[in-house]
Amino acid sequence: MPYVNIKVTREGVTSDQKSALISGVTDLLVRVLDKSPATTVVVIDEVALEDWGIGGLPVEQYRREAAV
Repeated sequence: MPYVNIKVTREGVTSDQKSALISGVTDLLVRVLDKSPATTVVVIDEVALEDWGIGGLPVEQYRREAAV
């Protein structure tokens, strides 16, 4: 029973986008690993932007510095 956890920042990911992620990941596991979609679990967690970091920096600061 595959379990996939997708984490995204809470920045307006729509229900349609989440549905596409769930479907796409499930299809990938079926195609690549021959897993049953009936037992494939996909969970999407939305993380507050201030709780996300990249390269030792809060994501907002990282993005500002990367844009320079």
